[in-house]
Amino acid sequence: MTNQLFDLTGKVALVTGGTHGIGMAIALALGKAGAKIAVNDLSEEKLTSCKAEYAKEGIDVYTLVFDVTNETAVDKGISEIEKNLGPVDILVNNAGIIKRIPILDMPVADFKQVIDIDLVAPLIVAKRVAPGMIQRRQGKIINMCSMMSVYGRNTVSAYASAKGGLKLLTATMCCEWAKYNVQINGIGPGYIATAQTAPIREGNHPFNDLVMTRTPAGRWGEPEDVGNAALFLASKASNFVNGHVLYVDGGILANFGYVKGENDL
Repeated sequence: MTNQLFDLTGKVALVTGGTHGIGMAIALALGKAGAKIAVNDLSEEKLTSCKAEYAKEGIDVYTLVFDVTNETAVDKGISEIEKNLGPVDILVNNAGIIKRIPILDMPVADFKQVIDIDLVAPLIVAKRVAPGMIQRRQGKIINMCSMMSVYGRNTVSAYASAKGGLKLLTATMCCEWAKYNVQINGIGPGYIATAQTAPIREGNHPFNDLVMTRTPAGRWGEPEDVGNAALFLASKASNFVNGHVLYVDGGILANFGYVKGENDL
C-alpha cells in the first residue's frame, strides 16, 4: 500500500531548470518513482550534459530549450512535451535566479529580472498546464518558494520579494483550482549542500558556522532531502494537502534569531 501511494508510473513530470542541483534531485526522485521526466533550460550545453547524469541513474530524460518567462516559448515547449510524452501531470516550477545586491545599489532592471523569472514565470508555466489538469480532474503543481518566502536577508530584496509573492500565488492557485482535484503546494528548501554552496561550506567560512549553529538538525540539507519532499507532494499521499509550503530546512525556521555579527555576512 505504501509503495502504491508513491508510485508515479505513467505520470509526466516537467521540472523547469532541472539540469543540476536541487532541480535534478527532484527530477531523479520523481523519475525513480516511475514518472516520465522532462526538463528545460536556456542552455543546450547544460541539457546535453545533464542527460549523462540522468542516464547514470537509469532515467531517460526528455530535454528541451525554452524560456520560462516567454509565454509563446512555454506554450511551444509544453506542446512538444504533450506530443512526445503526454499531458503534464506534475509541474515543478524550479527555474530561478538570485542576485545578491544591496537595495540602494540594485538596478531596477535587475530587480525586475529576478521577479520575472522567480515569480512571473511560475505563473506562466502553471497557466499553460492547469487547464489540462482541471479538465482531467487531477494534477500536481509544486512551486519552489524558499525560506525567504517568510523572511528577508541583506542583499536579496528581489529574491525574497519574488519568493514571498510565490508563496501567496501558491495559496491563490489552491483557492481557485483545488476544487478540480489539483494540488498546488510549495517547497521551501533550507541551506542545501550543492555545487553552488560548496565554497561557503569549506574550512571555517563564517556562513557555514552560521548554518551549522542555527540548524537544529546540525547539518546542511542534501538535494535528496528536497527530492523526497517533492515526491510526497507529487504523489497520492498528498491528495488532501493543498496551498501548503513544506519547509525542508532541518528546523532552521523554528530556530531563527539574531546572532551578533550576522549583518556582516
